[in-house]
Amino acid sequence: MPLVHRFDPPDRFIAGTVGEPGQRTFFLQARSGARVTSVALEKQQVAILGERIDELLDELIGVGGNATVIPAMTPVDQVDTGPLDQPIVEEFRAGTITLSWDADDERVVIEVFPVVEVVEPIEAEEDELVELDIAEPEPEELFVVRLTPVLARVFATRAASVVQAGRPSCQFCGGPVDASGHLCPRANGYRRTQG
Repeated sequence: MPLVHRFDPPDRFIAGTVGEPGQRTFFLQARSGARVTSVALEKQQVAILGERIDELLDELIGVGGNATVIPAMTPVDQVDTGPLDQPIVEEFRAGTITLSWDADDERVVIEVFPVVEVVEPIEAEEDELVELDIAEPEPEELFVVRLTPVLARVFATRAASVVQAGRPSCQFCGGPVDASGHLCPRANGYRRTQG
């Protein structure tokens, strides 16, 4: 039986970072009262989760029939720009993330599963058949957050701003540019600087 970090709904659910642009570690963090849970993840996971939440909420607005009001945008008084809550203790690194809508409770449900260790493939001869055990192992931990539509929209807005707050992109290749510049493939390997 996995350890489940459940927040239904949390007081606060955000994406945030620790570190300087280019060296940042991304976190999902939920807080209810004094209980804080932080899960590390990749920048792309934050970006995709925020985008998919926005798409889900927009789709639900179009369908209609919900008792709860689903905001088309983040209410101004709900915007969350505060830092991650302390202490930041990484429970695990996120692997698979699922997103769903619970129509009965009218909640956006996010489930975060830890990264699964990959087992080395079995060596076999060319014409040998090998049976693989494809059973998905039960995770040791699970992070489940059930959000009201307002909290979900607040999360999506914050996720987009956290992702955009990194290093500027090269105007030629789209790659990240450090303070010292970067080797741009569109400049035949010459170093480009932002400016």
